[in-house]
Amino acid sequence: MSEDRNQDTDPELREEMVGTVRKFVAREVIPVASEFEHADEYPAAIVAAMADLGLFGITIPEEYGGLGLDLLTYVGVIEELSYGWMSLSGVLNTHTMCATLIATYGTDEQKQRWLPQMAAGARRGALSLSEPDAGTDTRNIACRAVRDGDEWVVTGTKAWVTNGERAGIVALAARTDEGVSAFIVEKEPGPRFGGLSVSKNIGKLGYRGIETVEMSYADHRLPADALLGTAGRGLAEILGVLEIGRINIAARGVGVARAAFDAALAYAQERVTMGKPIAEHQAIQLKLADMATRLEAARLLTQSAATRKQAGERCDVEAGMAKLFASETALEVATEAMRVHGGVGYTTDLPIERYYRDAPLMIIGEGTNEIQRIVIARGLLARARANQ
Repeated sequence: MSEDRNQDTDPELREEMVGTVRKFVAREVIPVASEFEHADEYPAAIVAAMADLGLFGITIPEEYGGLGLDLLTYVGVIEELSYGWMSLSGVLNTHTMCATLIATYGTDEQKQRWLPQMAAGARRGALSLSEPDAGTDTRNIACRAVRDGDEWVVTGTKAWVTNGERAGIVALAARTDEGVSAFIVEKEPGPRFGGLSVSKNIGKLGYRGIETVEMSYADHRLPADALLGTAGRGLAEILGVLEIGRINIAARGVGVARAAFDAALAYAQERVTMGKPIAEHQAIQLKLADMATRLEAARLLTQSAATRKQAGERCDVEAGMAKLFASETALEVATEAMRVHGGVGYTTDLPIERYYRDAPLMIIGEGTNEIQRIVIARGLLARARANQ
């Protein structure tokens, strides 16, 4: 295994990058997010602008055309995007995990072939691990890749693939004779390519405007060099980059919670009842205090996990904690923001209802929060045994 780990980013450069994205979100995203979201329409122009900002290559090393910035910068960018519209962070999440998988386990030739295109956003990435009967239970993966001369023949169905239709590169987990292996599937964006087809576009409560699809492989052929890393080690390789996915979910939670809190704080100062702004009523003040405290704690947990991952330290516990707490915070703060707004918060005139619909995805995605608790507990016990 070889890994291209970026150096820590200069704090001034990090703040400049995050600030640039914050201004972009205020100018280009917030004014149109609800319109796109309610129409479940893919924001092609916004995504193209994200590519122009270099966001698809934010963590890809500079030698492959990326910005080479660290994970603290990445989580700051994800928070800002999610503050405007959480779906945009999903466009980057699976792309970044796919690129990290290639940067970590790919050969020099594989990196040179795929990473520059991904850094530019010319080819966007997707990660394909889950199946209809293999979500949390990754040992139950049935999609199979069989060697046939100089090719692999892939057969099976994958579920919950974000970016699946628009992706040009898919990191695929498939069972081989050696065990579960990782492959890179090159495809043209669209519903069908060779023996690969988008068999179902899944409707969702929230997280709209970005496709989540089921993909079917019917004797789809891959070249021999599509294998990534070591045959039979694909599950461990992919689960390793899922830590970045969990940190991404945590940063999304912080962004959504911050948006909901800011809206509640502003409304509480504007809405007058019983002769004074509701912000002066103690019941509302208690809500605002709890919301702000949880938000700050979620941000610090997320930054802690990103710092450990950036340093190359084991962070399964920390990533799990950040994802667990930040996602639960997003749901709680979104709910409380709706209660602060009262009836108007339940209407589609304001984005409060969108925050409320988007938040549950983060409790479920990248491993349910029930699984996060198990991961955290087992990690803590393993560390305790190692220190005995």
